[in-house]
Amino acid sequence: MNKILKITNQKILVTGGAGFIGGALISWLLKNTQATIINLDKLGYASDLSRINQDIELLNVSSNRYKFVLADLIDNEKIIDLVNDFQPDIVFHLAAESHVDRSIASPRNFLDSNVIGTFNLLDALKNYWLNLAIERKNSFRFLHISTDEVYGSLGSKGYFDERTPYNPTSPYSASKAASDHFVKAFYYTYGIPILITNCSNNYGPWQYPEKLIPVIISNALSNQPIPIYGDGSNIRDWIYVDDHVEGLIFVFEYGLIGNSYCIGSSEEHNNLEIANKVCRGLDVIRPNLQPYENLIKSVNDRLGHDQRYAINSKKIKEKLGWKPRYKFNDALQNTVKWYVNNQDWCNRVSMKKKLI
Repeated sequence: MNKILKITNQKILVTGGAGFIGGALISWLLKNTQATIINLDKLGYASDLSRINQDIELLNVSSNRYKFVLADLIDNEKIIDLVNDFQPDIVFHLAAESHVDRSIASPRNFLDSNVIGTFNLLDALKNYWLNLAIERKNSFRFLHISTDEVYGSLGSKGYFDERTPYNPTSPYSASKAASDHFVKAFYYTYGIPILITNCSNNYGPWQYPEKLIPVIISNALSNQPIPIYGDGSNIRDWIYVDDHVEGLIFVFEYGLIGNSYCIGSSEEHNNLEIANKVCRGLDVIRPNLQPYENLIKSVNDRLGHDQRYAINSKKIKEKLGWKPRYKFNDALQNTVKWYVNNQDWCNRVSMKKKLI
């Protein structure tokens, strides 16, 4: 970003900062601002602080600038106390359960975390914000980070944008849709200055190993079958996580209060294509006795599997000046290299899941 940042030395609360996107956001804030940051996370099975801790050490970040708080948004009283004690200027709300398969198996967890948790946070912030001095009240921002899955499934043509009606089809997307609606309701009812983003599939280093690209890499390196749902024709718009983070910063810096912004990179690829690309990259980086593509195996399709997601990012590009910086093939190759060189991390966080 070449523009002058409004984020300087404010107090920022990041929920879900031990997650993949939250960790990338905190790393960006540590490197590019002097903000004081609280990372609120319940440290669920997919949480990990390795990236942040590594950056804190490399950047020699003062303990006055960053603090981790172990908390669950379900704990209403603790959230109220934290908000009132810290008195944030900015909130980035990323805390959420996000794996569709898990939402199918355990939907109540998604209701609790994504809906009730978001409501508790909003309720605490409402009472805090209403009592702020006028200057701080006007500069306060609440950024709610959501997903394109709230819009449902597309056919072979068309794109999601900010005017697309909500049509969630899984417990995960339904819970995120509900949280989006609560955020909008608190804006219209109480005036809390909110911004919402709906983003496409993220990828990159440090992503929890249950997601598609890390699964492909880990299974290939272990010479295990690479599972692909159905015929692998389901299409997603893939965005590199650092591009997403910069999109969030642009929305905070230049977005209009009460607005939603769709963030995508116009990189549509089906699951089988992703698997083949990753396998061909591994053939170069870590040659095997046979092509890794031979390990790809079709498995029974996911229940209610949406066929296609694709985002029209015209609004954030034209109104705010954001655009993705990373080319898909280059970023995917860098991601594959990172996972090849960090399988110890993958094994460690996967083992933690088994112990929880």
